[in-house]
Amino acid sequence: MRDDALKKHDPLRYQPVYRRNLPHIQPPGALLFVNFHLAGSLPVYVIERLREEAEANEKVIEAIEDKEERECALYREQRRQFGRLDGYLDAAEHGPLWLKDERVAANVAEALHFRDGKVYDLEAFCIMPNHVHTLFTPLEKADGSYYSLNRIMHSLKRISALNANNLLGRTGPFWQAESYDHIVRDPDERLRIIRYILNNPVKAGLVDDWTAWPWTYLKEM
Repeated sequence: MRDDALKKHDPLRYQPVYRRNLPHIQPPGALLFVNFHLAGSLPVYVIERLREEAEANEKVIEAIEDKEERECALYREQRRQFGRLDGYLDAAEHGPLWLKDERVAANVAEALHFRDGKVYDLEAFCIMPNHVHTLFTPLEKADGSYYSLNRIMHSLKRISALNANNLLGRTGPFWQAESYDHIVRDPDERLRIIRYILNNPVKAGLVDDWTAWPWTYLKEM
């Protein structure tokens, strides 16, 4: 099979837009707010409800004729979806909380830092008991293409899951297969998202000040 055919059939190749249960958009050079959570941290009925609501709302949005209005509506819908998802995770009383284990959280932090400067420019992250918030820009490769978000997350989650399962003495899925990602549009939104990431442990009632949370990182500005 020729090289171009191999690339076309590579499921982890760079694609500006792709879809699993959720749409994923990666414009070249875009700053991305990416969130992923533990397998089983959300009940199936919650996942199904969120998916059904998203699909119904996106159908309404797709019918909007004006492109700018449609894009703004989709942006608002993505923010709403994330707010509901993160609210469920912060308030979770059931499901795994493996990231509360310092060894496991340190393993995830190490995996995030390891890729900084290699496949992405890492600006911030916060590791919560059952989910992770990250902010990074995928880097450009020597051939002018970009490291794909799909490949970045596949590698990050695969290695960190293997190490975490070894630490916990368990087997089976560690991360939920799909992640949530959102394009950061401008400097104001970037600052808002950084504040959100840093203050998530405060909002969840885990600490009184974000600097007291050991699993938060902010790149020096």
